[in-house]
Amino acid sequence: MAGLEGVEQPRQRSSASAVRLTGALEDEQGLNVLEWYGNPAEEEVTLPSLPESAGRARRLTQCVVVRLWGLSPQIAEHAVLLVSELVGNAVRHTGARSFGLRMLRRRGWIRIEVRDPSRGLPCLMPVDEMDTTGRGLFLVDKLSDRWGADLLPRGKITWFEMRVADR
Repeated sequence: MAGLEGVEQPRQRSSASAVRLTGALEDEQGLNVLEWYGNPAEEEVTLPSLPESAGRARRLTQCVVVRLWGLSPQIAEHAVLLVSELVGNAVRHTGARSFGLRMLRRRGWIRIEVRDPSRGLPCLMPVDEMDTTGRGLFLVDKLSDRWGADLLPRGKITWFEMRVADR
């Protein structure tokens, strides 16, 4: 830089350190949510049926899938997206005061469940590329290996399963 020889130039910020800081912050938020609501991998966690609960469910899922189970970032990304869709449906369409989130792992698979008090079954609808809503179950169908809904005496459990590589 002409005329600025000998003047110390500001350091370029490293995007890697920003990513590390963001990851650490998300990790801390996930751990805080685990402490506050409980671990859905140990027992069902009950969350209020509010729009902001989708964020809590995403953080819980991210924390369990990455930190507790040690699975890949891609599996975590898909699981977080699909949890968000199931929680969004439970919040928007059931009229419930709360819903339950549970996460199970067995050899080669993870299963994530959202329980709500409605007995109305989810329905996969055709989606056009220009649609701006109604894509939730379409994404669940495309990104999971299996999904479904099980009726309960009072409500239902909507779930998805994904194959994972065991270490």
